[in-house]
Amino acid sequence: MKRKIITRGACILVLLVSGGCWNRLHAQQDAQFSQYIFNHIYINPAYAGYREETTIHAFFRSQWTGVPGAPQTASLAFDGTLNNKRIGLALQVAEDKLGAQHNRSAYGNYSYKIQTGYTSKLAFGLGVGFVQLGLDGKKMDPLDQGDVYIPENMQTSIIFDSRAGVLFSDEYFYAGFSVDNLLAMHLDGHKDRTLLTPTPQPHYYLTAGALFPFSDKFALRPSFLLKDDRGGPTSLDLNLFALLNERIWVGASYRTGVVLYDKSYLEYDPKKTNAVVGLAEFFISDQIRVGYAYDYSLNALKNYNYGTHELSVSYYIDNQRSYSERCYKF
Repeated sequence: MKRKIITRGACILVLLVSGGCWNRLHAQQDAQFSQYIFNHIYINPAYAGYREETTIHAFFRSQWTGVPGAPQTASLAFDGTLNNKRIGLALQVAEDKLGAQHNRSAYGNYSYKIQTGYTSKLAFGLGVGFVQLGLDGKKMDPLDQGDVYIPENMQTSIIFDSRAGVLFSDEYFYAGFSVDNLLAMHLDGHKDRTLLTPTPQPHYYLTAGALFPFSDKFALRPSFLLKDDRGGPTSLDLNLFALLNERIWVGASYRTGVVLYDKSYLEYDPKKTNAVVGLAEFFISDQIRVGYAYDYSLNALKNYNYGTHELSVSYYIDNQRSYSERCYKF
């Protein structure tokens, strides 16, 4: 009975992707999005204050459109610096829906930067906050009526959590490592309820990228992101973007599962969970940048949805730089 915790439409979707709802629920990944490439605060608290100016960034992601109960994610981040730009601060709030699940989170992030060279810096970051896990029993479609494991109304629990990371960057290169959900699994005091609202598990992110400016009108930016939760499949993003006329970024990503160590407990081949992403970001003014990403599944799921759409908006409160200066920041 414990398997019947999401809507039937979402369960069909999960079965197509992973080979079973049970596997998905016990190896639950963090909310996935594509435009982290242009704001790493969503995966690494050490990114707080990286741009050395005050910014607001928001995005909305509708995943696997056309499937009832498919994931939807929205987030808002506020970012700035203190102490001669050595200290970075960021507030990040997010909301994530999957079927009957409805989770919210809020983190305050702090980073401290050390100058390691003329343009290179090493930043250490820490984020603290909470996660509210929710499950709406009214959105259930149980096979057995009267199942005592299915709540009649909204079931919620709040868990204190933290995240940590490190980021090295210079004018043409960056590399970072971070961990999310460090404390949630240890501080959850509602173990009886986490059968229905799975406790977030630690997620590990390793990322790096480089910038190759060939002229004032053209530059290339390759990067990768490796993501693992030690329970589900390891995910790898390979990204390549081009900067046009110091104003527009266009490019693509290839996302796939990889096997780095033994995960024989998985009921499917993680290498088949792949997708391609087309993405564009551009400045409509010196202070406003907008972005759009479209994800297209390359597995069996492509026959059951209309793709994934993601929109983002950034606003630079400080009006001291032009878009041509801001566009080169990772």
